[in-house]
Amino acid sequence: MSSATVPAAPASLPKDPPGGRKAVLVWSIGVAVYFVAVIFRTSLGVAGLEAADRFHVNASALSTFSLLQLLVYAGMQIPVGLMVDRLGTKKVLTLGAVLFTAGQIGFALSPSYGMALAARALLGCGDAMTFISVLRLGTRWFPARRAPLMAQLAGLVGMAGNLVSTLVLAPVLHGIGWVPAFAGSAVAGLVVLVPLVLFLRDHPEGHEPPPRPAATAGAAGSGAGGFVRRQISDSWKEPGTKLGLWVHFTTQFPAMVFLLLWGMPFLVEAQGLSRTTAGGLLTLIVASNMALGLIYGQIVGRRQSSRIPLALGTVAVTALMWGSVLAYPGDHAPMWLLVCLCLVLGMCGPASMIGFDFARPANPAERQGTASGITNMGGFIASMTTLLVVGLLLDATGDDYRIAFSSVFVLELLGISQILRLRGRALSRERDRATTAVAGAVVTAGAVADIAPSEVSPARP
Repeated sequence: MSSATVPAAPASLPKDPPGGRKAVLVWSIGVAVYFVAVIFRTSLGVAGLEAADRFHVNASALSTFSLLQLLVYAGMQIPVGLMVDRLGTKKVLTLGAVLFTAGQIGFALSPSYGMALAARALLGCGDAMTFISVLRLGTRWFPARRAPLMAQLAGLVGMAGNLVSTLVLAPVLHGIGWVPAFAGSAVAGLVVLVPLVLFLRDHPEGHEPPPRPAATAGAAGSGAGGFVRRQISDSWKEPGTKLGLWVHFTTQFPAMVFLLLWGMPFLVEAQGLSRTTAGGLLTLIVASNMALGLIYGQIVGRRQSSRIPLALGTVAVTALMWGSVLAYPGDHAPMWLLVCLCLVLGMCGPASMIGFDFARPANPAERQGTASGITNMGGFIASMTTLLVVGLLLDATGDDYRIAFSSVFVLELLGISQILRLRGRALSRERDRATTAVAGAVVTAGAVADIAPSEVSPARP
């Protein structure tokens, strides 16, 4: 047999990325960009009173900042996922860093409420490009078994950014004033741009993504339009993508709503705490989130079967704690119960990351960005809905927080019903994919092993 007949290993079989020191360095650059984005995103949370004074607005106008930012962030998730799949991580992260830095500078210098809103929208647009890009880096640079832990670590770094804005930016703002504090913090965006442009790579050498299939006649269009339709349609057809969205939807929003807007008013007005004590409880949520993220990542990475129990268990414990606080007899819940509530709310962030652990194995590498974007929309849609509903119920009931926060249970029930509906199909499809991948690897290994030495070596005389 001549060497021309030697079967080549199929190029389409994906190889597991090696990880290692270089992977950690590249991933750290992307995570540093996300870290700065979260500092900018949460910077308004420590400057609410100063913003109201600076722009001469009331509480409702002030809350528009948070709602607009969430709306832009959620609305950008699918477009950003498509951009990551089409353009690559580096280009999208670079554009995101430029936009959120420009938004932070614009917010620092805005002389009016309208211009400040536009600056926050620009910041939210850039911020939306960071997290999905970091998730993509994790899947491209590390073995698949490490993906859940890398995702949780990315979320942990985001929570660290939240802490920095609370513990560092707040005293700086009170010490040197609005413009120096916000404009000065924008320098961090310029700092992370340098290593991003110089050193970040989309994937390790030898692990390039497969080329996109060319459009054929009768397919869903060609060019950019056809690509967008195919990516969204193919991602959404996967039960794992839908399950990931609903897991994210159901788990993330209780903590986000509490941290972004309604936690401080609830603790101060409904529970009679001082602002300092209430701020300490909000910080406890962030600390709990950071500690639990590592635990959740390790559990899911070692045992995939734990994903549904962890997600549903988190929802159940969250609902139990909320119910205990809201139903507690008397005007105020005791401090120990509020502490328990905040510790449990810290579980919501790590649990929401499990959604990506369903979308990731359901989609090939070339659809990871789009699938992550669809998944990431879930929690932000739930958060926006709850932010609005709680506000409307507070106005309608004369600030009855017990009725207003009962809306949390409605969205949790909706999410649980969808998780239970989709989990069977998603897990069955995931098992089928894993079996096919193993069979393909065995066939390839067998084909290589069957090649005789004379078939790969020059003929000896």
